[in-house]
Amino acid sequence: MNVPRFASAEEAVTWAVSMETAGIDVLWIGEAYGFDAVSLLGLLAGRTSRVQLGSAILPVFSRSPALTAMTAAGLDFVSSGRFILGLGASGPQVVQGWHGAAYDRPLLRTRETIDVCRLVWAREKLQYDGKTIALPGGGGRPLKLLNQPVRSDIPIYIAALGAKNVALTAEVAQGWLPIFFHPDKHDVWGPSLAEGTSRRNAALGPLEIVAGGPVSICDEGEADRLRDAERAHVALYVGGMGSVGHNFYNDLFVKYGYEEHAHGIQELYLSGKRAEAEALVPADYLRSTLLVGDEDHIRGRLEAYGAAGVTCLNIEIPDSVDDPAALVRTLREWTGA
Repeated sequence: MNVPRFASAEEAVTWAVSMETAGIDVLWIGEAYGFDAVSLLGLLAGRTSRVQLGSAILPVFSRSPALTAMTAAGLDFVSSGRFILGLGASGPQVVQGWHGAAYDRPLLRTRETIDVCRLVWAREKLQYDGKTIALPGGGGRPLKLLNQPVRSDIPIYIAALGAKNVALTAEVAQGWLPIFFHPDKHDVWGPSLAEGTSRRNAALGPLEIVAGGPVSICDEGEADRLRDAERAHVALYVGGMGSVGHNFYNDLFVKYGYEEHAHGIQELYLSGKRAEAEALVPADYLRSTLLVGDEDHIRGRLEAYGAAGVTCLNIEIPDSVDDPAALVRTLREWTGA
């Protein structure tokens, strides 16, 4: 479940504890260009006892690989082994515009960051001769982590969209975080998943897939309202997160078969016509991916996500839902969780 933004830390804690009590298995905290994810993850680690806590995601360009590994080990320590390291390349706008880092060979940077993390957690001397990462640097000597980690292999989940990145995820990670996942069109990922799985170490176990969306049991009028509310989020990414010819989310919607919509959304969004761009978001996509509507519709979508290989349903609960905890319990009952 994605942790929403709250006005105070205590509100976030109260909400997280209630979701843990209701039966949520994983709470995910994002990091874009707002507050960092690590601070809140650490706070929730100390105020919860069972729920897993995941970063979704820490960009591989915003911290040194060793710091990423140290941070993950620290969060695993304060949570008593409940942390999941969600990693991703993010995108040029955040990496270059916010962090001032070069968005250089993101696929290779992701692979090499994972290699370094696993060396650190195994408490090996940190020597790594990669193409984007070389350690030790500047004449330094190789060091190893001072502390004994709670786990020597913290689970790593990758946020991946491109074909090569999805193949990398299936090869080296424990889990996959696919944004804007369409359960009825999951076959577009088949070749990439098969390619990566063919090189996968069996010790990693089966690839976990985390996907879902907003959930509300409601009448069709409210469902339409919630679907329309999601248009702004989709249009921002498909239209505005990147430039013409370099937008991963736009490429994804083209892959899904929404080429005309994708190009139209981008053209309108970059021209400042955001309302018109939002109106172009495919109704089929919204109806198929959002878990909003009556019981029959939601049960059907849950089955579709399961058939698409999703192993962890990642949900968001709109503010209009009166009793989020009750909704979580209902979903657990329907899914047999």
